[in-house]
Amino acid sequence: MEGGNSPSLQLQQLPLATAAVSVQPHTDSFSYKENLIGALLAIFGHLVSSIALNLQKYSHIRLAGSKDPRAYFRTKTWWSGLLLLLLGELGVFSSYAFAPLSLIVPLSAVSIVASAIIGIIFIKEKWKPKEFLRRYVLSFLGCGLAVVGTYLLVTFGPNSHEKMTAENITRHLVSWPFLLYMLVEIIAFCLLLYFYKERNANYIVIILLLVALLGSMTVVTVKAVAGMVLVSIQGTLQLDSPIFYIMLVCMVATAIYQATFLAQASQLYDSAQISSIGYILSTTAAISAGATFYLDFMGEDVLHICMFALGCLIAFLGVFLITRNRKKPVPFEPYISMDAMPGMQNMHDKGIAVQPDLKASFSYGALENNDSMPEIYTPATLPIVQEQHGPKGVSAPPYRVLEHSKKEDCDRFPGRL
Repeated sequence: MEGGNSPSLQLQQLPLATAAVSVQPHTDSFSYKENLIGALLAIFGHLVSSIALNLQKYSHIRLAGSKDPRAYFRTKTWWSGLLLLLLGELGVFSSYAFAPLSLIVPLSAVSIVASAIIGIIFIKEKWKPKEFLRRYVLSFLGCGLAVVGTYLLVTFGPNSHEKMTAENITRHLVSWPFLLYMLVEIIAFCLLLYFYKERNANYIVIILLLVALLGSMTVVTVKAVAGMVLVSIQGTLQLDSPIFYIMLVCMVATAIYQATFLAQASQLYDSAQISSIGYILSTTAAISAGATFYLDFMGEDVLHICMFALGCLIAFLGVFLITRNRKKPVPFEPYISMDAMPGMQNMHDKGIAVQPDLKASFSYGALENNDSMPEIYTPATLPIVQEQHGPKGVSAPPYRVLEHSKKEDCDRFPGRL
């Protein structure tokens, strides 16, 4: 009996094992397909968003350079940019539902590359080929490195996929790795906020670290909301779960505070520095959050992780080179303080009346006279007379007024009465 039953048992177990083996390649191919869909959506979204922002900037510049009294929000160009911006953000939001968080976040380098290319194409000045190549060689090199880094990110990105159901998100939310990560992040955020608000440490790294920590929570909640919406569209309703609305509120709140700190940073520092440093810090924090919350790199081999890290470093270097080549705005200084000029004393030092020595006179409204100009166009000069200290108790006037006769004025300015 046992000998006769054993072949039948083997025949019954064989199809099960074969089916279990055949499912794995299909799952891998499907997951790579999801990675590709998510990456393409993210690249499309960042590209369209970059075009939209440049369109809105173009509308502002066009209005500023014309006599058109209309407001910017009454122009078709600005509204076209706004619609494209919404379309781009929708594409980026949808990409989180398909691909892992750690794969989507570094692809924001596409927007920086697109902005650099748009700026070169639509530049107004005419450059000679040698000057153009010398000026933009770093931008071209940065764009090439960013493209190579993006290719490595898409090729060797994490391949972990799971349905974003309410049960899975709740399980990740109360897991001990994420709770430990949240504890460290809250402590770091409070310390940075203390130095920024109380100690007035307005360093760009501190502000952008606050933005990066908030941004890591933003992308975690964005993936949860987008994934639950996709699962609901596929037929399993998740929008009636409380965790969905908790993630939605956290997403909106962290995005608002993140925009607030970015606005404060833009008032203190150049946009090129904010773009490069912010991209590096935000990407690092977001990848750490994705690896902790969603376990993106669980089951990945060492080669894929190393190549993914290499792609991130190459993309970081490319973005740094692109933003480093941008022209820094030079603030216009129309006036120079007399006490700040070299070789001149402050007239209030120790109560001594010291006048600047510029050919025995200085010009009101100009730094120095220009003798080559006609006399009628030169600014009026005020002759300087050194203060003569009289006897004690008698104060001498620090200057004297020169009275010109009417005849001298007529000779000096003919045609004027």
